[in-house]
Amino acid sequence: MMNIFAISTLPVGCLARRFLIGKLLLAILCAHCISFPAWMEQLVIKKKPLLRYKHILGWPVTVADLEQLDADTYTNLCKLKDLDDVEVCCLDFTVTEDHWGTAQTVELKPDGASCAVTNSNVDEYIQLQMRYRLLDRVKEQVKALLLGFYDVIPEALLSLFDFQELELLLCGLPEIDIQDWKRHTEYTGDYERKGASHKVVKWFWEVVVDDFDEEHKARLLQFVTGTSGALAVPAQGFRALQGNDNNIRRFTINSIPETVSVFPKAHTCFNRIDLPLYDSKKKLRKFLTMAIQMEATGFDID
Repeated sequence: MMNIFAISTLPVGCLARRFLIGKLLLAILCAHCISFPAWMEQLVIKKKPLLRYKHILGWPVTVADLEQLDADTYTNLCKLKDLDDVEVCCLDFTVTEDHWGTAQTVELKPDGASCAVTNSNVDEYIQLQMRYRLLDRVKEQVKALLLGFYDVIPEALLSLFDFQELELLLCGLPEIDIQDWKRHTEYTGDYERKGASHKVVKWFWEVVVDDFDEEHKARLLQFVTGTSGALAVPAQGFRALQGNDNNIRRFTINSIPETVSVFPKAHTCFNRIDLPLYDSKKKLRKFLTMAIQMEATGFDID
């Protein structure tokens, strides 16, 4: 079944259909209070990357957005920065993809085929890969989608919102069963042995339950899973939470040292949050709150 958010699934020739989908998308999302039949939920309100809301608002995209759409490519690009000598990979500034059965090579910049990727230009290569995959190769399809969307609501009226607020506005706040969330959360790293009894994990749930209002809970869910709308959590509860690959990916809290990052890190493909081993609840509350709020600014917290 087609997912209308998978923008690259349709050829440029289907732009008229994409325009109509943009109008249908807004009409359906704005009526989220209606009980949808199962087939419509799968078609339209399936777990969708926040990248789509960035497209709607014209917000800048980042390399981190690529993880939601193509986790393997994102991981491989990140690994390039850890190599002592990138040139051993024999890369150049091109992308080769299958286009309806035909291999097609696209240059990421002028004369990219003759420009080798080195340690000195690997950051530029990663940025150009991100730009191509998230913007350039789908620009006509995105344009048609947005023209349909803006035909219903003028773009200027949306400028008051950030992309996370727009999702909450269109999809509504989810009804979060905290006990179900806790019961079906998995723990890895240093948290695995003690699980919910680990002191840092206890602090985490205390902050979520006692300090976060419904919007902050939704933003936390948004931060970790990539979406927070009313259908972010399946009808079966958190035990059926899915990743972007449609496999069951339960909410997971993984430990990392504070020396690696003082901020929590999210891996939306796997519904996993890397939670530093804080030495106080106050510090956990501070940096967790900052992380879920800074997500909407477009700044990288690494």
